[in-house]
Amino acid sequence: MKKGIGFMLALLLVFLLIVSGNAAPKKDTSWEEIAKRGYFVLGLDDSFPPMGFRDDKGQIVGFDIDVAKAVCQRLGIELKLQPINWDAKEQELNTKNIDCIWNGLTITPERKKNVLFTKPYMDNRQVIVVRADSGLASLSALAGKTLGLQAGSSAKDALNNVPDFEASLANVIEFDENMTALMDLELGGLDAVLMDEIVARYYIQQRNKNFMVLDEALASEEYGIGFRKNDQALMEKFQNTLIAMAEDGTLAAISKAWFGEDITVINR
Repeated sequence: MKKGIGFMLALLLVFLLIVSGNAAPKKDTSWEEIAKRGYFVLGLDDSFPPMGFRDDKGQIVGFDIDVAKAVCQRLGIELKLQPINWDAKEQELNTKNIDCIWNGLTITPERKKNVLFTKPYMDNRQVIVVRADSGLASLSALAGKTLGLQAGSSAKDALNNVPDFEASLANVIEFDENMTALMDLELGGLDAVLMDEIVARYYIQQRNKNFMVLDEALASEEYGIGFRKNDQALMEKFQNTLIAMAEDGTLAAISKAWFGEDITVINR
């Protein structure tokens, strides 16, 4: 009798395991949770002009900020801006301190392992900035020189993907912010800075700095908005709103205000 009861219990256990294994997947409520909460937390590096940075009054402004404000307004939610350590951005996202990373975030195969991206909304390149009077005009001229870049940025990935150039350098110094690296370049502590072309050209133009961008780029890349891997519904809500803004001209208008032309690509 005891053997029979044991056998029946074993069958019941197997049945329960099969049923639980075939259970419907958990519903994605990522957008519903944000809508119910009423606000959305955007994580950014607040020293990354013109995408997201602080103006003379200390207010966070930028192209990405204006676009995010327009998206959240359409979705009926409040936008909250949360400056983060860029080197720890994925940790900030996946521990739910922020709801997305949106600040000139480059889409890379490595990042895709931990982050869910929207379609690309802007193209970019990784370029070398030097002092205009340095006499350095090519990548080969940087052999034996000191290069600066931002820690945790796609500039570091771009450098790692060109091993011969990386090996030719005397030193590579990592900084918390691009702006700090550019200040060191101006003071002569660096020979060059590897960074996003969009940021470099905006900085040179706005600050009237005696810098130049080399013609040779290390990498071409695309910007996207990064969400948690399981937040498909939330990502699609923002992506679809961006596409709608591209179709009705709103995205182009914001781009022209910052860059003088429409350089967005999400609907092309």
